[in-house]
Amino acid sequence: MVVVTGAGTGHGTNTIEGKIMTRSLNELIETFYRGFSGDTALFDDVVTPDWDDIPLGPDQAPGRDGIKPLVTAINRAFADFKIVVHTIVDGRADNGNGLVAVRAEICGTHDGDWFGVPATGQQVRIRIHEFHEVIDGRMVRTWHLEDWLGWFQQVGAWPTVGNEEK
Repeated sequence: MVVVTGAGTGHGTNTIEGKIMTRSLNELIETFYRGFSGDTALFDDVVTPDWDDIPLGPDQAPGRDGIKPLVTAINRAFADFKIVVHTIVDGRADNGNGLVAVRAEICGTHDGDWFGVPATGQQVRIRIHEFHEVIDGRMVRTWHLEDWLGWFQQVGAWPTVGNEEK
């Protein structure tokens, strides 16, 4: 297991059991998260077409193309949207296939409607934790968890859950 702290760039080539990987793990992860800043074409290089995103977002279709409209909506709701990677834990086997864990943070300014909450102009930071299954240098599956409750707190928009008076 390898733990990489910080958002390094990792350049060069890696050789794994005779296969030449032209991109380092850091480059794979960084390219994936840069795609969320609006350049959805980046997903085409690092995610398989039948990528399994678990769980799907609201109204998100399955597969790599399913994430693209959601990214567009996120970038309409958050100016200067970016994901900052803090830690990468490499649990892949010697052949380069397996799980990679990422601890990161979504950053941006809430300047559009999101989850029914109108723009607040508030700078937000949302913690995320993800596990990516990597096969042959591309992501085939992602399990993710974002702290959306923390986001509601940051923008002062606690969701109401059955607290109405009768």
